[in-house]
Amino acid sequence: MSGGSAGSSPSSRRNSFNSLSRDLDLPSEQGCLSIVVLGASGDLAKKKTFPALYHLFDQGFIQSGEVHIFGYARSNLSDDGLRERIRGYLKGAPEEDLSEFLQLIKYVSGSYDNGEGFEKLNKAISEYEASSKSGSYRRLFYLALPPSVYPSVCKMIRTYCMNPSSHAGWTRVIVEKPFGKDLDSAEELSAQLGELFEEHQLYRIDHYLGKELVQNLLVLRFANRLFLPLWNRDNIDNIQIVFREDFGTEGRGGYFDQYGIIRDIIQNHLLQVFCLVAMEKPVSLKPEHIRDEKVKVLQSVNPINPEEVVLGQYDGYKDDPTVPDDSNTPTFASVVLRVHNERWEGVPFILKAGKALNSRKAEVRVQFKDVPGDIFKCKKQGRNEFVIRLQPSEAMYMKLTVKKPGLEMATEQSELDLSYGMRYQNVKIPEAYERLILDTIRGDQQHFVRRDELKAAWQIFTPLLHDIDDGKLKAVPYQPGSRGPKEADELSARVGYVQTHGYIWIPPTLA
Repeated sequence: MSGGSAGSSPSSRRNSFNSLSRDLDLPSEQGCLSIVVLGASGDLAKKKTFPALYHLFDQGFIQSGEVHIFGYARSNLSDDGLRERIRGYLKGAPEEDLSEFLQLIKYVSGSYDNGEGFEKLNKAISEYEASSKSGSYRRLFYLALPPSVYPSVCKMIRTYCMNPSSHAGWTRVIVEKPFGKDLDSAEELSAQLGELFEEHQLYRIDHYLGKELVQNLLVLRFANRLFLPLWNRDNIDNIQIVFREDFGTEGRGGYFDQYGIIRDIIQNHLLQVFCLVAMEKPVSLKPEHIRDEKVKVLQSVNPINPEEVVLGQYDGYKDDPTVPDDSNTPTFASVVLRVHNERWEGVPFILKAGKALNSRKAEVRVQFKDVPGDIFKCKKQGRNEFVIRLQPSEAMYMKLTVKKPGLEMATEQSELDLSYGMRYQNVKIPEAYERLILDTIRGDQQHFVRRDELKAAWQIFTPLLHDIDDGKLKAVPYQPGSRGPKEADELSARVGYVQTHGYIWIPPTLA
């Protein structure tokens, strides 16, 4: 099944993409393209990177004759061996299209810390570039690897695999999170990579920035007159940004225990959403203008008050033999951020994330203040809320108080609803990795984390993380399948959130 929008051809989508590149003042992209996936035999590459590349190919954004894909890892594999591994993650793809895509892939085996393998990789890339007879060589390296090997791998790329200076083009490097464990380690990693590459060559990926509803936040805020006068401390009481999973660490406890829920989810994914919700209007859509505003709002965040933090750890987490018996690593956290500026002074931003909870969802919940002079006496039913459901069942809905149908003047909570599954029935919503890899190819850094932005984010959370690591803040137990610690709901109520009882949003269906 094609991944494209109904009624649009690959060529028309490519023309639209080229037009957008001109609007954003991005350089035109021509010439042969080499995409190198390092860590090609690992789970991330097989489950996310290669499927994303296939879908870009399927939609016409990368084409035979213009692109070659190279897998690089330590595993002893042949070209066909890697292709068969990838095939297993592309079930349902038309065989003809899939075969054509897989023929674009070559495999090179080598280590990550010596030059022999990278010399072989460079030779393979150079042979492809020479056969293309193009004057421009573009090289994209995707590091589907642990951050611990970023410095050595980037040094090898810099030494052996850069775009030759005799040809036009570029070299770009995508690095995955986590970018360090605290401010010092992140700054050290940034300095090491900064010695090897310019900032415009580095793309720090946070896949949340590629999600459709996250990308919609700027449009909602700044393209709709409705929200412009409301989006401030005068009308909004509090904002929640929530990530919930209904499963635990599931065999990854040893890895997760090194990081915890704040490093894994809140400091990066939820903080990126926070930036888009709280930032001021940029002067244009150019990547640097948008990232400038994100940095400004991060720099306006007050130090976190330990009294406005709740940590939790679900019962059974330490049953995993790879987790220490005395682990204090939180699997749940609720943290209140407060922004010291004219727009948001006094408005709490509640960032909440947890594992082994009673539901799976990610959403932004903007709760407005009570109606003054409430003549309908409906305050107890709940406040107006604007909810942006990021996943699953992507949607936006506004919780409103309406008259209950009937002869009596009674009120109830209902909603104005935009459900993507209903409104865009014939449109495939692209995966985040598809969008972000395409952005990297076209040189658009809008949805990637800049070095000073990364630093500002770690400055907010590092003191709290050190207190947790030192045992000064303890995680309280909670039952798997619950809402999390009751203390988290008490914290939300204490800072002003009013829960609506008796109202449940039900995603519309086609049935």
